[in-house]
Amino acid sequence: MKKLVLAIAFIGMGSFAMAQQTTPQDRETRRAEMQQKMQQREQEHLAQMQKDLNLNPSQVAQVKALHEKRKAERKAEFEKNKDMRQAKMDEMKAKRAQMDADMKKILTPEQYDKWQVDRKAKMEQKRMAMKDKRMMKKPMNTATPEVK
Repeated sequence: MKKLVLAIAFIGMGSFAMAQQTTPQDRETRRAEMQQKMQQREQEHLAQMQKDLNLNPSQVAQVKALHEKRKAERKAEFEKNKDMRQAKMDEMKAKRAQMDADMKKILTPEQYDKWQVDRKAKMEQKRMAMKDKRMMKKPMNTATPEVK
C-alpha cells in the first residue's frame, strides 16, 4: 500500500513539474504583459489622483516626474543589492545541499526518498499559498468613496 501511494505521489509530482515548465518565449511574453499592465496601472493611478485632488496640468506633470524619479531610485536600489541577494541565494543552496547530505547519511534509502517527496510537496504547498496570497491582494486604489 505504501509503495502504491509513493508511486502515485511520484507520478503526480512528475506530471505537475512538467506542467510548470515554461519556455523563454513564454517568459518574455509574460514580462511584456506585466510591464504593459504596470504602465496602465500607473496611468490610471495618476488619472485618479488628478480627479480626486483636482490637479492642474502642471501638478500632474510634477507628480508624474516624481513617480518616475522614485521608480528609477527603486530600480537602482534593486540593482545595487543584486549581488548581495545572489550571495544569499548561493549560501542557502549550499546549506540545503549540506542538509540533504546529512539526512542521506542518517536515513535509510526508503526514508530518504519519502523525506524528499514530503519536502517537495510542502515546498509546492508553500509556493501555491504564496501565489494565492498574491492573487488575493487588493488593488492599489483603495480611496474612500465620495460622500454626497
